[in-house]
Parts: sequence; structure tokens; C-alpha cells
Amino acid sequence: MGREKRMRIVMKFGGTAIANGEKIKTAANLVMQSKEAAENMEIVVVTSAIYAVTDTIYEQANRIAEEGKVEKVKEFVGELRKKHNMVASVAICDTQVLKKVKGEIKERIAEMEKALIGICLLGELTLRSLDYIGSFGERLAAPILAGAIQSAGIDAVHFTGGDIGIITNAEYGSAQLMGGIEQEVRARIMPLLGDKIPVVCGFTGETKDGKITTLGRGGSDYTATIIGAAIDADEIWLWKDTDGIMSADPKRIKNARKIPYISYIEAMELSYFGAAVLHPRAIEPVMEKKIPIRVKNLLNPDDEGTLIGEGQEKTKKAAKAITLIENTSIVNIAGTGIRSISDVASRIFSVLAARNVDIIMISHGSSERTLSLVIDSAQLERAIDAIQSIHAVDTVIRDISYNSNVCTVGVVGVGMAGTIGVAGKVFSALGNEGISVKMISQGSSEFNISFVVQKEEAYKAAQAIHDVFEMGS
Repeated sequence: MGREKRMRIVMKFGGTAIANGEKIKTAANLVMQSKEAAENMEIVVVTSAIYAVTDTIYEQANRIAEEGKVEKVKEFVGELRKKHNMVASVAICDTQVLKKVKGEIKERIAEMEKALIGICLLGELTLRSLDYIGSFGERLAAPILAGAIQSAGIDAVHFTGGDIGIITNAEYGSAQLMGGIEQEVRARIMPLLGDKIPVVCGFTGETKDGKITTLGRGGSDYTATIIGAAIDADEIWLWKDTDGIMSADPKRIKNARKIPYISYIEAMELSYFGAAVLHPRAIEPVMEKKIPIRVKNLLNPDDEGTLIGEGQEKTKKAAKAITLIENTSIVNIAGTGIRSISDVASRIFSVLAARNVDIIMISHGSSERTLSLVIDSAQLERAIDAIQSIHAVDTVIRDISYNSNVCTVGVVGVGMAGTIGVAGKVFSALGNEGISVKMISQGSSEFNISFVVQKEEAYKAAQAIHDVFEMGS
């Protein structure tokens, strides 16, 4: 008789799901209960940093580089060590395991301190240094979660992304995977399954020569799907602090509801337009193998959550969800009376790509020789400097202006494709509320309509569209 097929699951725990020691203990117990419920289940765990730690690390690293005060480094790493030791003390009941984990925390904090002192003395923070420093959030969380799983009675061992074969290029801050890594990841993970629980740092990878890289913010989801595809997982479970993917932000939009099922393409559209669903690239590794992703609530584990799969669900609702990117800016670039705007556009896109500025939306006014771009407001200064560098050496640009008091809204649903009157319904709803639209875009797939409104009208706009398409029912 052949070997009984085992259920193979990748579980990813987000920052809010491991926000403190109690939640990490809950996560560890969930892993244990899943193993007990299905004796043959094979589990790989991927962890984010503890909630808000990565943001704090980035903020402090920038401050330390600017101020150049070594005592600030000592103060910061002391606070970080204390925080992680306290979390570990709550999460881990076994005293021997706790002692070992605290030793690992001490070693990693010491590594981080050396790097920060170097940055402090040089007064310079490169993208490579930022990736190295930023990786410590996950590298401090992984020993604690692995220790909590051990304390719950299952053998666990922790790894960085590089340890398990996630090899990338040197595009620090948003590294791209090198070809052929799937076989390497599989070879390193598979021998562990069954006997141990591998706990992998999300968000991190490394170059061929061992330099630490990161996959972009929210990259722990991406780590989970890379591993899931490599080991042919049955499902990937993303543990968060909501019951699944919602039709809108429930903190802002009344009647927002859980969406039981959503297709890969809809999830990609939502993540692109700012929904805290998953990393925009996270769908790519699993699409070819058709591996489902399930978004579940750590505090309500019996709920089935939202299933993300290949099929496009037939529904009477043309639009399924609405999301916002809050801190965006419109940049308007007017060209001179040249024959075509293509020349201006090619130069603009080249300089923005060179400065790592991501473009969210594009609109082209051909009669006025204008190009309007929507970007993340955090990248505005960099974008303006890049565009002005063209203006400094040539006269193809006549004028540059921008508006930072705007929000980008995305309306998503595969049912929108080929449905007559969807755009009319969207903009009628906005018109009825007296909301002016600054910019509009619709993809050729027709799976989304996106537009830009004044920031103070964004949630009113989202509520109006959520209501008109009855997303909450």
C-alpha cells in the first residue's frame, strides 16, 4: 500500500497576529491543535515581525543616521531587547527553552547594535544597510515563535529566508527572486516536514553572496506563497486579526462584510490598490499550481475565513470590494509644444524608475500635452527631484505641479467585466454626494475602476459606492 497522503499547510502569522506574548502563545497553540486534529499534517510556519517593530526600526535607523549620537543607539537597542525578552517570557512556558531564546535575542540585538553604531558614525544609511537593519524585526520574532511552539510540545526550528533558499538579486528594499530557487527551497524544507515545524522569517532573503535583502513591505505573505509553491502545499493560511478579506475597511465603512470567496485576480487588484489583504506579488507563485490561499482570524480559528482561488465566482454583484490608498499625491507634468508626448513620458518613467518611485495610476491629456501620475506621498519629494532633473537639462517640460491632499479609490470585481453601466453607476453615486473626481483610470481587464478624490471626501465616496453596489448585503 502507498503512503497515506499528508495534508501540507503553510501558516503565516502577521504582525498583528503576534503583537504580544499572549498572541504568540495563541499562535503556537493553533499550530499544535492543527497537528493534533490531523495527525499526518505537515506544517511550515512563516512569521512577520512583532506588530510595529519594523516601522520603529526604520524610524530609529533614519534618526540615528541623521543625529549621529551613539547613546541613542544604546538606548534604542536596550528598549528593543527589553521588549522582545518580555514578549518571550509570556509566550514561552518552558524555562530551558526561554533561556535559549533569550540568548538568541541577545546575540541578534548585539549584531544590530554594531550595524547601527556603524551607521551612526558614518552618518549614512544605504538601501543595503536599511535591508540589513530592517530584517531584524523578523529575525527577532522567529526564535520567540519557534520557542513558543517548542514549549507547546512540538519540535520547532527557525530559519531566515536565506537559510531556506530564498535567493534574490541585489535590488535592496524590493528584491526580486533569482531563477530556479523553487528546487532549492523544496530541498531544504522537505526533509524537516513531519518531524519538525520549520519557522521561517518572512520578508527576508539574501543574495548569492549572502547579503541580506528584503522583499518589500508586507513581504511575509510573499515568503509564505514562495514556500507553498515550492513544497506543493495543499493550502496557505494567512492568520490575521480579521475574519478574512472584507468588502471595505470595517473601521470606516458601515455594513462592510467578509467576502467568503475571491479569485486570484480580484485579490491582486485589491492588494495593488492598498487593501491590507496580502503582498501584491504574493499571488504569483501559487497561480500556476492553483494552490488556494485562506485568510483566517487568529482569534476566531473555527471560521473558514476567505478563500482565494483560481475560479471566478459567478455573482449578481458587479463590484465585490472597495479599497483606498490614503497617502497619495497627483503629480501633473505639462510638456512643451513638441510633436508627441511619448518623448516626455519615456524620460519621466526612466528617471522615476531609477529613483525607485512606484506609479499607482497614469492619465494622459493629449491635447494639453500633459501627463498626470499618482504616487505614494512618501515618494513625492524624490519624484519631483527626479522630474526636475529632466527640466534642468532640457526644455521638454513646461510646468510641474502636485496635489498631496488626495486619496486613490479602487472598485474591484470580476463581475464588472462586460457589465454595461458599471462606470455610470460609480460616478452617479459620487455625483449624488457632490464629490468631484480628480482623475480616473480603468484597466483593460475591466476588473477595476480607480479614481482620485480629495482626501476629506474619500470615505464618503467609498461608502456611497459600497452602498450603491450593495456590497454589504
